[in-house]
Amino acid sequence: MIDLPITEDYKALFVNNTPLLDTRAPLEFNKGAFPYAQHVPLMTDDEREQVGTCYQNVGKEAALALGHQLVGGQVKDQRLDAWMAFFQDNPQGILYCFRGGLRSQITQRWIFEHSGIAYPRVKGGYKAMRRYLIDELETLSEKLNFVVVGGQTGAGKTLLLNRLSNSIDLEGLANHRGSAFGNDVNPQPTQINFENALAIELIKNKQQALIVLEDEGANIGTIHIPDALKLKTQNSKLVVLKASKEERVELSLKTYVADMCDKYCALDPQQGFENFANYWRESLAKIRKRLGGVRYQELSTILQDALGKYQDASSAVLFLPIIETLLFDYYDPMYAYQINNKKDRIIFEGRVDEIIDFLEGSKFSL
Repeated sequence: MIDLPITEDYKALFVNNTPLLDTRAPLEFNKGAFPYAQHVPLMTDDEREQVGTCYQNVGKEAALALGHQLVGGQVKDQRLDAWMAFFQDNPQGILYCFRGGLRSQITQRWIFEHSGIAYPRVKGGYKAMRRYLIDELETLSEKLNFVVVGGQTGAGKTLLLNRLSNSIDLEGLANHRGSAFGNDVNPQPTQINFENALAIELIKNKQQALIVLEDEGANIGTIHIPDALKLKTQNSKLVVLKASKEERVELSLKTYVADMCDKYCALDPQQGFENFANYWRESLAKIRKRLGGVRYQELSTILQDALGKYQDASSAVLFLPIIETLLFDYYDPMYAYQINNKKDRIIFEGRVDEIIDFLEGSKFSL
């Protein structure tokens, strides 16, 4: 029997954005996966459960026989067609199952017997790759040098990060902007998926003299910042992004009104605006206690008028008092308190271009 190729160079797989063919069952994939992974399972959840039960009760040989029975004939042909379609689109890809065992070996063998293509598989499978990323995440969080970007809400910290080649956008990876209004139109990734993606970004940036991150709390929405990284960034140097009130209001209107409405309507042309309106209502309700009953009711009333005006005339002018109240009366006092506790870590304050010049010019010592 021909020995088919195996790799355990996990670093190369992730650094090179290698297309990954995940043959695990849907339940396994949904719990956690990697970027660039496409899910084309060998078995469905039900088939996997049947085989597993047979293995426990009868033994390996009987379980194998049952597996071939369940995934045979037309079912096997359909799954081979799906794998071959992946191969044609991703000739440099690689396949894996959970532990690099029978499922990926069977998939690899069937592909070879069907096409003569020796498609490689990952030694140790998903479990080994996940273990590698967990170890790298902890090691690199402690080893690498970070600079943290702070600034008032609406100052444009994400826009700054996007202009730097040595930055990692934690909120982008978490698909959340880190506040009560931070939800996006699509759900956040699982905690495992976030950690996988973050570890890969750290690995890709490990040769940088420093990595720039946004100043975050312990959580971004439902996502928890790994303890090792949070501990490191809590002691890292801080640069503070400055922006005028007018700039902050303009950016907030674009981000939380115009852009969010466009996203919701693009996702669902029929219910998009109502979903956008609910996003605003629900986000405001999250901070009801902090706002106080009177101010919450005032803003809720203004919000209803603002939504009606925006739907009828695409005018965001009625959102202005809401945005200004949230920025200047709600978020700014909290920011002032937080930044005061970090003032000994501040090494520079300035506008976007000034901070970029400062960071890229390496005018400070870590």
